[in-house]
Amino acid sequence: MRSFFKKRQSEPDAAVSGHAGARVLIVDDSPTELHLMRQILEKGGYQVLTAENGEAGVAEAVRSRPDVILMDVVMPGLNGFQATRQLSREPETAGIPIIMVTTKGQETDRAWGLRQGAREYVVKPVAADELLGKIRLVMDA
Repeated sequence: MRSFFKKRQSEPDAAVSGHAGARVLIVDDSPTELHLMRQILEKGGYQVLTAENGEAGVAEAVRSRPDVILMDVVMPGLNGFQATRQLSREPETAGIPIIMVTTKGQETDRAWGLRQGAREYVVKPVAADELLGKIRLVMDA
């Protein structure tokens, strides 16, 4: 199975940035991508929650109130754009920063994702240090 993550580079840990133990929810329908992102985040000092589709992601975000959400776009059922819009409009989840992590690299996709409520938009393949940097960026905002 093909991975959309670039080879790991140096990965600063969450303790250095003051985010040790922060909870990150990964919403992606690919077991491979979930596994790879989990490894990157756990190595970086984050607690990881996962959901395999948009519906499960919304439910998990409401239940657990993570510090950050990493959201894929192309998923069956409720896609990432729809899930992001729903989460950004609900008072109990509106303050949770969402980073879209997807293969959809067109500028129109990026603009649409940000209009739905995402704070950042990252196109796969993404390097581990870029992903961790985006998490720190939205948490420090």
